[in-house]
Amino acid sequence: MSMRNYTSVTEFILLGIPNTEGLENMIFVLFLTFCTFSLLGNLLIFLTILASSNLHTPMYFFLGNLSMFDILFPSVNSPKMMVFLMGQSSTISYQGCASQVFFYHTLGGTECFLYTVMAYDRFVAICHPMRYTVIMNPRVCTSLAVGTWVGGCLHGSVLTFLIFRLPYCGPNKVHSFFCDIPVVLSLACADTSLAQTVSFTNVGVVALLCFLLILISYTRIVLSILKIRSSEGRRRAFSTCSAHLTSILLAYGPVILVYLKPASNLWLDAAVQVLNNVITPSLNPLIYSLRNKDVKLALRKVLVQVTHSFGV
Repeated sequence: MSMRNYTSVTEFILLGIPNTEGLENMIFVLFLTFCTFSLLGNLLIFLTILASSNLHTPMYFFLGNLSMFDILFPSVNSPKMMVFLMGQSSTISYQGCASQVFFYHTLGGTECFLYTVMAYDRFVAICHPMRYTVIMNPRVCTSLAVGTWVGGCLHGSVLTFLIFRLPYCGPNKVHSFFCDIPVVLSLACADTSLAQTVSFTNVGVVALLCFLLILISYTRIVLSILKIRSSEGRRRAFSTCSAHLTSILLAYGPVILVYLKPASNLWLDAAVQVLNNVITPSLNPLIYSLRNKDVKLALRKVLVQVTHSFGV
């Protein structure tokens, strides 16, 4: 039997962010500002890496992938939320809800895998500098990057199948501004214990495994940095890793708060999801450009070239 035959619900109603009545215009401006900044900032970083031959290294190759992720991630849920804030329809089709769950967790899984690969890249660069170009050759880098996106797609597919194989035949009000596992599962007309266990285990295992691999990489990195005799060398090594660590904290914080906390708080969940969906992707361009001299120099060159090309 097809998935459509399991449910009589054809659409869901998104209730938005709790306790924000009368603040729709302000929240709309907030969403629009951060989404625009995220799109333009990450697109600029991505194009700068493409246009600058000195940035054609493994580190910046993976940073380019992260910029592409940060361009795509806000576009999964923010457009529908902004339509809702403009006073338009707050409904989302059954298929649209399933699409949000799929793309949200596909990109979320990709992000976890990508941060893990970036940590491994820094580990090889700092702990095995003489073999860095041999280990992180173009073929390996391409395979790792493709693997992050394929792994994310598999992760999202499993979760979407688990959630939407259940029947939805009664309530259809989603207590959030987008469709995600906890709020959608609460509307199912069947026992959700298996789906909850498997889906939360899936999310938890992926996040925990990636976090442990990142922790191992950075433990080795810190031990290697402490062995550097030059204070300038230690400072440069720590500076190289600080931007990545900041991004990891911003990425993992919301995941822990939403999926691993024992009790549900609708307002806190919404606030954390806004941070994760809208604000964090817009901060990564600042984090990486302000902390990296090579990126700042390349950005200036690209901006000068663009300015000259338009005759400004």
